[in-house]
Amino acid sequence: MEWTVVLWKLGEGLLVSLGIFAITLLFSLPLGLLVAFGRMHKNPLISGIIKIYISFMRGTPLMLQLFMVYYGPYYIFKVSLHPGYRMTAVYIGFILNYAAYFAEIYRSGIQSMDRGQYEAAEILGYSKMQCFFRIILPQVWKKILPSITNEVISLVKDTSLAFSISVMEMFTQAKALSSSQSSMFPLIMAGVLYYIFNFVVAFIMEQMEKKMAYYQ
Repeated sequence: MEWTVVLWKLGEGLLVSLGIFAITLLFSLPLGLLVAFGRMHKNPLISGIIKIYISFMRGTPLMLQLFMVYYGPYYIFKVSLHPGYRMTAVYIGFILNYAAYFAEIYRSGIQSMDRGQYEAAEILGYSKMQCFFRIILPQVWKKILPSITNEVISLVKDTSLAFSISVMEMFTQAKALSSSQSSMFPLIMAGVLYYIFNFVVAFIMEQMEKKMAYYQ
């Protein structure tokens, strides 16, 4: 098999990996903020349930969570699922997992803010919602961006875990090609593409950090 064919197949897998990456970030970042609110809720029942959810998501392997999301409906509820559910299961598993991590990052940033800012905003006539989204959240985002960057970089590599439920992302394509050719070349090329993918993501996040470092 020519190297151009290998690259074409890996490119197809890369598009799937990019899709997992983009969908996960698109939904897990806002969901993480909602989960953080639940974690900080004054109602002990709500905060307790959210705490258990975060503990489970952070304390068990993502691969196991993907198995549970994909196979759980059949083995628990005997529900036969459409083959297309495979990608949906990947999205759900990744979003729920990363939302838990982002929630704790958000929570640490929000709780580090001086209470005086809330009081000052109230005196100026801001509602609690306006105060949070216009004053607090921009500062929180600036503080937590390095931690968010670490998670985003981890997400690039974690997309390869979709192979566990037979999603043909780049790593799965590389393994199949390597096995059929008895060659390490497809795996090496996949490694190069992962590195480029991660390099671009890290560069973008670094530029965001520099842009937000307006007092330095």
